[in-house]
Amino acid sequence: MPAAVAQLREGVPFLLLTSLWAYGINPVSILFGEKQLSLPKVFITRPLPRAAIERIATRCEATVNPEDVRLPPAQMAEACREVEGLVTSGTPVSAGLVEQAPHLRVVCTVGVGYDNIDVAACTRRRILVTNTPGVVTEATADLSFALLMAVARRLVEADRYVREGHWLYWQWGNMWGTDLAGKTLGILGFGRIGQAVARRARGFSMRIIYHSIDRPTPEREQELGAQYVDRETLLREADFLSIHVPLAPDTNHLISSTELAMMKPTAFLINTSRGKVVEEAALVEALQSKRIAGAGLDVFEFEPQIHPALLAMPNVVVTPHMGTATGETRLAMAMMAAENLLAALAGQRPPNLVNPEAWGK
Repeated sequence: MPAAVAQLREGVPFLLLTSLWAYGINPVSILFGEKQLSLPKVFITRPLPRAAIERIATRCEATVNPEDVRLPPAQMAEACREVEGLVTSGTPVSAGLVEQAPHLRVVCTVGVGYDNIDVAACTRRRILVTNTPGVVTEATADLSFALLMAVARRLVEADRYVREGHWLYWQWGNMWGTDLAGKTLGILGFGRIGQAVARRARGFSMRIIYHSIDRPTPEREQELGAQYVDRETLLREADFLSIHVPLAPDTNHLISSTELAMMKPTAFLINTSRGKVVEEAALVEALQSKRIAGAGLDVFEFEPQIHPALLAMPNVVVTPHMGTATGETRLAMAMMAAENLLAALAGQRPPNLVNPEAWGK
């Protein structure tokens, strides 16, 4: 193996980590005459798209985990011991990991949420933290509305019904669902994704109400046909409640038994934000007691573990945290993370800085 490739310390199975040579990329041989540049070391926790790897490799000595799995903490610590940059997706960055990475200067998450990063610990060390907002909006809104339609029209249940051979003849009363036109969509959290969901709902002739800490301009509300209401009104009037808030101390269990009790018995809950925003046990109880009609869930409180009762309910549609899982969106996310990384390592303020207080320039 070329000496230029970052070598990992003894004790980390090499099969878990590979250099960019496996991608057919020379990550460090950027020569000016006979002089080779000294490039910052970077660890990438998942096998990102080739274009993003190549972009990072133009200015960094990068090592990639070739397996699309979360590395155990000990292996993460070993992989990060000498790096200046960390590109992470779905892998926690704890205070302990930060302490064991003395050269770390920037943590770039490939996603909009950063609740799995100890931002306070990074800030204390003046380690920059970045995310990839904006590019996730349309794909996540698409999935939110897909879940809404799936539970409203019982698509997954109907698919299973046909595949299992139960459809023997047409029946008048079979697989009745719920109309969207004329129904009220309540959006909790009206940022980029919430507003994108509202745009989709307009095309289905739905009434749109929302509650959010930050409100758009009146012109924007008018454009989206969205009406601001207080949280209790939102819960009581929504036929579909779609959640789009970040996970923070004040949004943990934002939807609990109290909020679920306010909803209509015909209402559906849609969550593509963060699992811990909804108290899962309370949701199960509300569904079992028919306090609400159903749910479409892409995220879960203890994912990838899911409450067994949810998996047994035909009126619940579940997906594996795949809100951004399209080729176009994942590529855009990876490229944005790469640009964040390169800017930070070049001493420039990265464009999507989460902790500006760590920026000392």
